[in-house]
Amino acid sequence: MEIGENLGASFEYAKEALVGKWVKWILLAIIGIIPIVNFILFGYAIRVLRGIKPAPELGEYVQLFIDGLMYFIIAFVWMIPVFIVSMIVGFISGSFAGMIIGLLIMLIVALLCGLFAYIGIVRFARMEKFGEAFAFGAINEKIEAIGWVKYIIALIVVGIVIGVISFILMLIPIIGWLLMLVLMPFFVIFQARYICNLYDSA
Repeated sequence: MEIGENLGASFEYAKEALVGKWVKWILLAIIGIIPIVNFILFGYAIRVLRGIKPAPELGEYVQLFIDGLMYFIIAFVWMIPVFIVSMIVGFISGSFAGMIIGLLIMLIVALLCGLFAYIGIVRFARMEKFGEAFAFGAINEKIEAIGWVKYIIALIVVGIVIGVISFILMLIPIIGWLLMLVLMPFFVIFQARYICNLYDSA
């Protein structure tokens, strides 16, 4: 599946999941803005990452919360190397040049960790085993099967799409932030399905 095709298919998936199902959409929007409770929204993203089609309905909220918590923990653990590198950079950056080099190294580490984290989260969603999110060898093989360049470009594209839409919405006076909150579930489902399709393209 090409990037453009994936964007279109993911948009249709998210639209089918929410448009016309206004109670579901409003409920996910409210859940998404409440700290801790918003794990439920990311638990729903885990269900989407399992490849369920059409989009799953809401239900089993305790399990959604647990899956969302696991999503957060997996992402956090994968970012630990970034925290470590940032502390090292803070200690050794004695000059401007050293600081620039340190920041570049930190950005590279953050990019690599993010790339592995996405696939790790999908593996957790599919296999329902926490350890599978950190199976480095298997994750690397999956990325190689997708294609490193294709994978990176695909993530950059979806990031730009969501970023541009978010920026435009925030330019709208008064109601811009409200529209952002309302569209948050759509973005989460859209991105999860996009990653799901990318994973299955290998």
